[in-house]
Amino acid sequence: MLALAAGLIAGGAVIFFRETFQLIQLLFYGTDTARFYLVAQGFEWWILLLVPTLGGLIVGVIVHTSLPERRPHGIADVIEAYGRHNGNMSLRTGMLAMITSATSIGCGASVGREGPAVHLGATLSSWLIRRLDMPPPFARIILACGVSAAVAASFNAPIAGALFASEVIIGYYALQSFAPIVIASVAGTALTRGWFGDFPAFFVSDTLFASFWEFPAFLLLGILSGFVAITLMRGIEMSQTLASRLPGPNWYHPALAGFGIGILALVFPHVLGVGYGVTEAAMTMQFSFWMLIGIVLAKIAATSLSIGFGFAGGIFSPALVIGALTGSAFGVLATTVLPEFSSGPDAYALVGMGAVAATVLGAPISTILIVFELTGDYGLTLGVMVAVVTATEISQIIYGRSFFSCQLLRRGINLVRDTGHDALHKNSISQILIDDQPGIAQTTSLADVRNALQTSLLGKLFVVDDHNSLLGTINLNDLHELAFDTCDDDTASALSVTNRDCPVISLNNDLFAVLDLMTETGEDVIAVVKTKKSMYFLGYVTHHDVMQTYTQTLMQFRDEERSF
Repeated sequence: MLALAAGLIAGGAVIFFRETFQLIQLLFYGTDTARFYLVAQGFEWWILLLVPTLGGLIVGVIVHTSLPERRPHGIADVIEAYGRHNGNMSLRTGMLAMITSATSIGCGASVGREGPAVHLGATLSSWLIRRLDMPPPFARIILACGVSAAVAASFNAPIAGALFASEVIIGYYALQSFAPIVIASVAGTALTRGWFGDFPAFFVSDTLFASFWEFPAFLLLGILSGFVAITLMRGIEMSQTLASRLPGPNWYHPALAGFGIGILALVFPHVLGVGYGVTEAAMTMQFSFWMLIGIVLAKIAATSLSIGFGFAGGIFSPALVIGALTGSAFGVLATTVLPEFSSGPDAYALVGMGAVAATVLGAPISTILIVFELTGDYGLTLGVMVAVVTATEISQIIYGRSFFSCQLLRRGINLVRDTGHDALHKNSISQILIDDQPGIAQTTSLADVRNALQTSLLGKLFVVDDHNSLLGTINLNDLHELAFDTCDDDTASALSVTNRDCPVISLNNDLFAVLDLMTETGEDVIAVVKTKKSMYFLGYVTHHDVMQTYTQTLMQFRDEERSF
């Protein structure tokens, strides 16, 4: 029942968001058509420059004054909420993020509609589960339900929506979570079909796949798509770096990007907005080869400016548009060289669309299924699979991560190690602190130091002063020749052989900090003090205990997931 409710709420969120940004586009430009580039070709030059700049100024002010961390929010925040905050998301932040994304799309920024729809669906699902005061495993799964429904509703593709939530948000597949996700995905799709009609996101020709002999061409397109995807992500990364170096506050950055987009739109109005009209035009071969190349480059530049300089919106739609244009251009060449074996530029547009989008999103399985649900052509889906895995592998080798991973890494969050991070962050040092070996006085004789080392199970002694403040440690290596030479026993003391550069950690740290210090220093035993300022010696922690606690916490986390 919760999954059904989350699916219907997310489906309603998709409808509301799409109607909102179309209304804003109508207010800005006087039209709400999806084939916006056709209308934009007749606009006066000053409109193309003024409207994106004004829209960017509005977005920048809202983001700077109202959103947490003064940045747009999207799918990366949903992933973070699932992995690190038990599925909790702020309703206020979600609504403000929706307003900034709708304004960005409506004024012509080159951003997508699916990312904001997913964020809104996840936010509302989180609000629902929080109102019911359900435990964290429920909250995480219902959050994923909102994501699956939003993706399914956006593309009219329920299977792909369900797999997207598992592939991108959860990070793994499990029946316990997959069943409610499917229910939510179907519910969201049913609601939007009732509102918009049962139409695919793109209209494609009935006969697409021509011959298995063109699989080498699909492989080549996959290679090309991988490099195009890397170029897009690099471009966004460079724009973010450039924006961060600009003087003053960041509220004016989207306005600068809007002006740059307006300049591009004077030559290529195709870069404005979501761009699905351009995608359909590419699939129906309405552009020449060189026009396709020009739009690809302009769309990459516009998307890099939009996202890098702070416009709010997703990357899904731009990746699909850029992929379709790339595939169509490649298809023109392939059809010219071997017309008898070619499925046509429209088929290559779909293959390129899937390959670029899957690489950017890091979601090869769900992207393949989106194309399959759009076409129903099993043969073409095989070609998409070849291109997708090729492009994804090239990107992993050269670039190493997806777009969402890049966003999270810029915030210091490592997706690959996120579950392990949680297991370490949830446990404090006090849980594994051992205090069975008190410190030895700094005035202890060397003879007594030798005897203490022989009886110590750690092979290490902790040296303290009269106030029990840690001065350092002693092990056998610290004694050097004094380990066997007793000539200086009457004059030397423990302090004279103490290693004052020993690693130390304070009690208020968690196990992640301990493990990080152990990895950095190579030490298996770390001294624990009350604070770094007082250096009051409390005991020690061992690598064995850290890893044992980590494993137990991780298993408990997985058991909780399975139990729901």
